[in-house]
Amino acid sequence: MDSQTFQQLGGEKTFATIARVFYEGVKADPVLHEMYPEEDLTAAEERLRMFLVQYWGGKTEYQEKRGHPRLRMRHSPFKINPKAKQHWLAAMRSAVDAAELSEADDALVWDYFERAALAMVNTFED
Repeated sequence: MDSQTFQQLGGEKTFATIARVFYEGVKADPVLHEMYPEEDLTAAEERLRMFLVQYWGGKTEYQEKRGHPRLRMRHSPFKINPKAKQHWLAAMRSAVDAAELSEADDALVWDYFERAALAMVNTFED
């Protein structure tokens, strides 16, 4: 994306809200919480914020600190089945809702998250 899209979506504040509310959902969801060690939740929230800021056209702090996102590789140690995907999408839906985007901007962001969630599925086993 580009900086114009980033600004249109509300900039850093939007993605900080999405990351914060998403990880609040992770803490409350036993399917998701088992994938995240308690001591890593704050760092995971920060990584998500940095990733989203960069993806949507903001500063490239994620790339500078962590390198290429390689989402599938970074998530490969976790069993992500269709059930986990649905839990992830439910937590992310709450997070996107909390950002209070316009209908068009919400659709743009949500389309990305749906495609990303599908791409992360790496097993069909329970």
